[in-house]
Amino acid sequence: MWDRRPAQRQRRAAIPAQGASPGSASPKTRKGLKARPIRRLGLTQEEAGRRMGLSQPKVSNLLRGDITNLSERKLMECLNHLGYNIEIKLIPATKPVGSRTIATA
Repeated sequence: MWDRRPAQRQRRAAIPAQGASPGSASPKTRKGLKARPIRRLGLTQEEAGRRMGLSQPKVSNLLRGDITNLSERKLMECLNHLGYNIEIKLIPATKPVGSRTIATA
């Protein structure tokens, strides 16, 4: 029987995260953004899921960097439920096409 898992992993890695573009954060940065709040609070995946309104398997997916089933709005709501404020600043671009930067405190 042919094992399809490696090909599926490659395809999953090749699919950009929702809202991703060449100027968006790297996959490691996106993953760190989601894992850091949960680690900071010392929560288990189940406890974090209860706070965020997600099941434990969805929290596990989130921590692995799989946000394909989470909208940006839901991700922001999850961070709010973990005690984070979200601030979006619009700054005029110096080039014809702007970029996105994600900063964490």
